[in-house]
Parts: sequence; C-alpha cells; structure tokens
Amino acid sequence: MSGAILITGATGFVGSALMRRLEREGQTPLRALVRRVPAGEHPRTEYCLMDDLGTLAPEQALFANVDTVIHLASRVHVMNETSQDPLAAFRKVNVDGTLNLARAAARAGVRRFIFVSSIKVNGESTDGRQPFTADEQPDPQDPYGVSKREAEDALRQLAIDTSLEVVIVRPPLVYGPGVKANFRSMLGWLGKGVPLPFGAINNARSLVALDNLVDLLVTCIQHPAAANQTFLVSDGRDLSTTQLLVRLGVALGKPARLLPIPAGWLRGAATLVGKGALGQRLCGSLRVDIVKTRELLGWTPPVSVDQAFKLTADNFLKEREQ
Repeated sequence: MSGAILITGATGFVGSALMRRLEREGQTPLRALVRRVPAGEHPRTEYCLMDDLGTLAPEQALFANVDTVIHLASRVHVMNETSQDPLAAFRKVNVDGTLNLARAAARAGVRRFIFVSSIKVNGESTDGRQPFTADEQPDPQDPYGVSKREAEDALRQLAIDTSLEVVIVRPPLVYGPGVKANFRSMLGWLGKGVPLPFGAINNARSLVALDNLVDLLVTCIQHPAAANQTFLVSDGRDLSTTQLLVRLGVALGKPARLLPIPAGWLRGAATLVGKGALGQRLCGSLRVDIVKTRELLGWTPPVSVDQAFKLTADNFLKEREQ
C-alpha cells in the first residue's frame, strides 16, 4: 500500500479500532487529525492538531504523501438535543466541515476519500417494507440524517468535478468492546439480572460489529470497485430485540430475564413518556441489504454475531471489575 492514510475521528470508538487494525497490519504510515493527542499514543501514528475543519488548507503538511482520507469525525446523533437550531449545528460540522476537508484533499492530490455516513440517510424504519438498499432514494427523518445526506450529495458532486474517488459507507448501530450509550445500558441490565419487558418483540434489526465495520473500511482503502460507490454494512444477521437480549445474556453468562409484554403496549408507554424514538428502536424494524457490498467488493463479515457479542461482553465484564 503506497502513501499515508489520514484518519479523522481517530480517537473515537470506530477510529481507535481502525487505527489499531492498520497499525497491527503495518501496511502504511498513519496520520491522525485530532483536537488533542491522546495518552498512550500509537507509536506508528503522526498526530496533527486541529479544532475546526473549516480552517483547513490544502497546502498544510497534513496532506503530504496522503493517499487516502478516512473521515469518521462528525457531530453525532444525540438523544437529548440542546441546540436551538439542530440542523444548522449538524450542517456546520457534518456538511461544511466534511466538504472543506474533501476539497482540500482533492486539491492536494489525495486519491480516495472514505466517508462514514449513517443508515439514517436511508430512513428510520423498515416496518412494512423490504430492507434498505444502498442505491435507493434516501429519506432521512431527522437533522442528523439530513446533514449526512447533504454531505454525501456534496461529496458525489466533488468526485464528478475532480479526480477524487469518494466511497460512502452507511453503518447501522455499531457495537463492540467499549461500546457506550443504550447498548452498554443493556449489558448493565442483563449483568444485574434486571427483569426486562422485551420478551415478545418480533422485529428485525441490523447491527454491525466494530470489527466488521473496520474490516469493510480497510477493504475500501484499495479495492478498485469501491471508487465512487455507496455501501451499506451489517453483520449479515438481523435480530429481534428479544433475540439480541437472549444472545447477549448468553455472552455474559447471565440468562436474560425477559417478560413477554406486547410490543404495542411498549410503544404506547414510550410515547406517553416522550420516548417515542426509543420505543421505535426497541420495537420497530430496521434492516439493511448488504448484497451490493458482498458482490461488488467480494466482502463477507469476518466476525459472527455471537463472536462479536462475546468480545463485547468480555470487555464489559473486565471494565466493570476495574
């Protein structure tokens, strides 16, 4: 592999795992664009400090000998939004910052720009319909999803106007060792043996293990067929909320205690307390079709769901003991 790889969001959940994978393989020099150098920095990584992608210029040493940019940094979706104008806040980082980075990369002669987007560009639910596909008409429903779609559109136009190859990857919920938010909360509930009212949920949701997402990103660095394409990614196995909790319980060595409460009741209760979106995620379906990813790239998720759950559970138990 020739040339350096520049990674934004390198200290995040996905970015840290991606850097560990690339360093372990020893394939290329790595350069990380960060706001602060993390403790225990990676020995083969050069760190570049920057607070605002909007101030980026192509003449900076940041792009020297860079072949590929993997753009993970973003303003992420949040459950309790505090901004008075969420769409403007998302656009500033996810659209303007992304496009400024990509334009600077193109002017500096970077070959490929890999943009980690979100399945929220497709929509929020596949209830009553077939799984989402990579090339269908997008239908984002919230400001975060809208900002990611606008960034995708701008990057595609940039690829037309320049020689920059753009690759877009839309993951659903990503889990793995060190996962936070709702997934970690589920691990905590299961670990404590808390009875949960999710024993009768017959939905189907696609997830992607951290190792599987990282493997696809590594594949996209050099694969010639990835240029100027959009890919969906998952573990290739959809689970209901009930199945998810049962399998996580097995991974933890703590059988899930699930009460068979009807999904309709749970949705109604969530709506009454202002948690309708959470009720949708727990009870609704969101499936993705990765046939294009498999066929065009010859890619198969290398880690099974149960293997990934065990890695996640073991890390959770280790952290809890510390």
